[in-house]
Amino acid sequence: MTRGVMWKSSFGPAPLLTAAPARALIDDQISIKGHFLQPQCPVTVCAQMHSDDGDLWEAFAHYNTNADGNVNLTRDPSVGGSYLGCEPMGLFWGLQPAPGAREGLRLRKKNVETPYVMLLSLLEGHVSHSERQSSELAAVTAERWYMAPGVRRIEIRQDGVVGTLFLPPGPGPFPAMLDMWGMGGGLVEYRSALFASKGYASLALAYFGHRDLPGPQNRINVGDSYFTSAFHLLQDHPQVCANRIGIIGLSFGVYLTLRIATQSDVKPSCLICINGPAGNTIKLMDEEQMENGQRYWTYDDQGFVSFRDISLPANIPPENIVKMEHLACPLMYIVGEDDMSSSSMENANLIEETLMAAGKSQLFTRLSYPGAGHLIEPPYMPNSRSSLWSVKPKKLVTLWGGHLAPHAAAQEDAWKKILDFLEINLRRVHGMMR
Repeated sequence: MTRGVMWKSSFGPAPLLTAAPARALIDDQISIKGHFLQPQCPVTVCAQMHSDDGDLWEAFAHYNTNADGNVNLTRDPSVGGSYLGCEPMGLFWGLQPAPGAREGLRLRKKNVETPYVMLLSLLEGHVSHSERQSSELAAVTAERWYMAPGVRRIEIRQDGVVGTLFLPPGPGPFPAMLDMWGMGGGLVEYRSALFASKGYASLALAYFGHRDLPGPQNRINVGDSYFTSAFHLLQDHPQVCANRIGIIGLSFGVYLTLRIATQSDVKPSCLICINGPAGNTIKLMDEEQMENGQRYWTYDDQGFVSFRDISLPANIPPENIVKMEHLACPLMYIVGEDDMSSSSMENANLIEETLMAAGKSQLFTRLSYPGAGHLIEPPYMPNSRSSLWSVKPKKLVTLWGGHLAPHAAAQEDAWKKILDFLEINLRRVHGMMR
């Protein structure tokens, strides 16, 4: 621990910590500055935030004030703590569960109608979280939202489809996204809420592990007609541009995205696939689907499970691989090169080779990120290299891969390129601009 001089003084303004804007979307950068400090002195900036489940997450970084007694996280390098170097958003993507936290946590927003509230504090000296008795010089809070003001959230239970539709402010009609996640199941809303905040109607779709879907909840009990119905539900909505709909999938959602898009009665304008397979070891609605996949599970020295080999193209029956030669729209495939849950690079290669052989290589764009893991999500939220997968019938912790700093850089870059890709393929089609 490095201490500075005493900060209490009867002269001059008190130390001040600012975060601007104080209320922002999750993908907006925040400018964090400390003012009216002693010149050339060590300080620590801390961040603390509770998840929707009540777990405490925290990060901290060591800085040195300049000759004017200021510190600016957009300009100045961290010299220790949760990250090193000039990382304006390091306190956000560097968050980790506080000491003594429950095992296997992963930070995910469950209630998108409330913000994450980040408490930022400025401490004297270079200290760690365990030394927080250090005098607090200043503090400020910042709100981080997935839903912009005016975005509407609508629960969908229609024609058997279970999901949540997010609509941007205004009458529309809007370009739209069908949004699917992986085999964690349930209904994951935060990416769709953010899409709506960017001007896209978005349907977050549940297909597994949800109480309003056919049981049992431990397997997929819906078939192709379910996903087709979801796409058509979005297409038929009066506030959606029927000919400007994209599909995004992560993990197993990639397989579903590709499967839907290569069917004759569904015509998406573009696809975004993040770290997932082009095929499946089992058929949808197969009663033994979980058991059939388990033979490809592998375990590390800690007993953590990796699902990576399940999606190796060599392990997928040829008849279960999507007929990529039928693809008729642009596809962006995003690879985390440290993905420990899916054989993403091998699947990207398979898709690219198939499209090239079909004379459709112009449809394919690949983004590939060294050091990034499986869970490439909207930016500035922390990566979990592993997390709790299940409690019953036995406790399983699964490996996702990814290292904090390169994964954070991948999320920031990929999100920008996703939005650019949607701008080109959903807004500018037929020469129309928003």
